[in-house]
Amino acid sequence: MKNLFEVGQQIETSVVAISGDTIFLDLGLKSEGILDKAELTDENGNCSVKEGDTIKVYFVSSRNEEYRFTTKLAGQNADTSVLETAYKSGIPVEGSVKAEIKGGFEVIIGNTKAFCPYSQMGYRQRKEPAEYVGTHQVFKIQEYKNEGKNIIVSNRAILEAQANEKIDSLSKSIKEGTVVEGTVKSIESYGAFIDLDGVQAVLPISEISRARVNDVHEVLSVGQKVKAKVIKADWTHERISVSMKELEKDPWDDVTASFKVGDRIDSKISRVTDFGIFVSLAAGIDGLVHISKLNVERNTNLKKVYKEGTDIAVIIDKIDVQEKRISLSPVVSNEEEDNAKEYLASQNDDGETYNPFAALLKK
Repeated sequence: MKNLFEVGQQIETSVVAISGDTIFLDLGLKSEGILDKAELTDENGNCSVKEGDTIKVYFVSSRNEEYRFTTKLAGQNADTSVLETAYKSGIPVEGSVKAEIKGGFEVIIGNTKAFCPYSQMGYRQRKEPAEYVGTHQVFKIQEYKNEGKNIIVSNRAILEAQANEKIDSLSKSIKEGTVVEGTVKSIESYGAFIDLDGVQAVLPISEISRARVNDVHEVLSVGQKVKAKVIKADWTHERISVSMKELEKDPWDDVTASFKVGDRIDSKISRVTDFGIFVSLAAGIDGLVHISKLNVERNTNLKKVYKEGTDIAVIIDKIDVQEKRISLSPVVSNEEEDNAKEYLASQNDDGETYNPFAALLKK
């Protein structure tokens, strides 16, 4: 009877059942395909697939309408004739990295020796060469010459193909605006890298919270689970940016309920610039005291006069919800505060900006 599949043919199918040491595959026939469960089981005995999952496998052989498949060739299944088939068909092979030799590694596949160049071992986050020795890896046969006496293999080709497949799958489900859950992989001064099922996304420090964050380590830790919104998804260049801030309520939505013109606020300086000082009014809301309202000379270096974290009392001059701006004036003393409030109350609604020092001049 003629085989329905060619040896080495790759198919995509689904897992029908898992029983004992066997994974049964849906072939659309009276009988199912058979896959050795050990191929997809880790060192702790955990199987990486479950019933209903879709997987890609390679056809190996058939007997009495029993169709056997593999995800990779290994051990006794990998004699030279099978390796030649694996080379022609692109079937992955499992091998043991025996030693580091000139230019790369000696790899044993079944009872056959192969060579893996340094450049073809690992992908992206590579280890030191000595760390690969003694490990089992999956390879793709790049060259098969002299009846199997000269075999060159690549671990990188396998890992790169897996990464591309993962990216292709994720790009269909993760788009701009998608809310994702990931794990903090590493922390930098400018933000953090978030692992999204094997793909790294950048969480800029400015997107961590609506409240100002000066030190990422104060709010995030490696291994922490976070939810974020995708704000950029460039899958061509694998540049994904996410924002935790986007999932927080915008404090500006309720700003007019929380603050009124003329309110006195006792707070701290959050930032000092050449044109004024910013004062923290609430989480995610800063107000500006412009340099013209400070009792300093025009060309004064404000960073030498004012320091972040310093206590300061201010009065709200103006609230612009649309532009998300709050103008402030400093309160220097109780007497000046009273004069300032009097001055503010005496102004007509002509848009004139309140200045407590101008109030003092009217005394």
